[in-house]
Amino acid sequence: MSWIRFFLGVCAAIVALALLGVWALRGFDTFGMGFHGILALLLGAILSSAVGIGLMALVFFSNRSGHDDEIGRPDPPDGLF
Repeated sequence: MSWIRFFLGVCAAIVALALLGVWALRGFDTFGMGFHGILALLLGAILSSAVGIGLMALVFFSNRSGHDDEIGRPDPPDGLF
């Protein structure tokens, strides 16, 4: 599970750096937002990306660990096992 945390941290950092780069280039001035609006925009983008990345990492982890192998199979008849 430590690789999931590392992956989530790296992806969140990349998104944060991209948004900070746009902010540094004064790209948010055209929206007419104040400090609180920009902060909400940045936090919303980072947290939404973190949730999406975390869920996708859990899907890959679940698939690789074999937890999903038994889900789609029908139950065997009662007399065989």
